[in-house]
Amino acid sequence: MNSEAVILAGGFGTRLKGVVDDIPKPMALIGDKPFLTYLFDQLYKYECKKVILAVGYKHEAIIDFFGKSYKSIQIEYVIEHNPLGTGGAILNGSELISSSEFIVLNGDSYFNIDLNDFERRAACRKSPLAIALKRMADFDRYGTVITSGDTIVSFREKESCRTGLINGGIYVISKEWLESHSPGKTFSFEKDILEKYISEEVIKAYEYDGYFIDIGVPADLLRASAELPGIL
Repeated sequence: MNSEAVILAGGFGTRLKGVVDDIPKPMALIGDKPFLTYLFDQLYKYECKKVILAVGYKHEAIIDFFGKSYKSIQIEYVIEHNPLGTGGAILNGSELISSSEFIVLNGDSYFNIDLNDFERRAACRKSPLAIALKRMADFDRYGTVITSGDTIVSFREKESCRTGLINGGIYVISKEWLESHSPGKTFSFEKDILEKYISEEVIKAYEYDGYFIDIGVPADLLRASAELPGIL
C-alpha cells in the first residue's frame, strides 16, 4: 500500500460518557490493548511506513502510549487545540504527508479490508477520492450510500434500513486535490467534500465484506471487546 496514512483520533467521544471518561475514545481498551492498536496492526500488515495521528481531546494519553513509532511504523502528530472538523483534521494531517496520495482511517472504527486492493482500484480509475463501503443489515446508526457502479449517486441521512451500503471510514485521497478543494481550515469532510462533489462524479466507492465495527456507542464498544481479539 501507499507508505503513509492519517488516522483521525481527535474526537470527544461524547456518546461514551460514563464508559470511557478519562481517555480519548481510540484508546478504549479492547482486550488488553487500546482500540487504536488494531488500526496500527492493520496498517503494519500492509507495510505502511508512516502514520500521522490527528489528535485533540486528551491527546497526551495517545502520545504517551505510542510515542514516535509502532513496530516499524513512524508516528507523527498534529494536535488540534481547537476543533477543526473531520475535514480540517484530514487537511491538517496531510501537511505532513510527502506522497501524492494517502490513506485515511477513522480512529474509532475498524474495517478489515485489503488496503492494497483498495488503493489499486482507486489508482486504476484515477480517482482523487475513493471510499470503502460496507454492506449492512438492519441498522439505523449510519447514513446510507447510494451508488451506480463504482460512482456515488447520493448520501442518505441516518434512518432505519433493512439493508444498504454505509461509509466504512477508510479513504484514499489525492493530497493535491484535497488542498485545492478544501473550503478552509475548519470544515466537515462529509458535508463539505463528500456531499458537495458527488455531482462531479470524481468520488469512487468500492464495496468490501470484511469485518466492521464502530465503537462510538457503549453497546458496540462492548461488542468490539468480545469480537475483535478473537477475530484478529
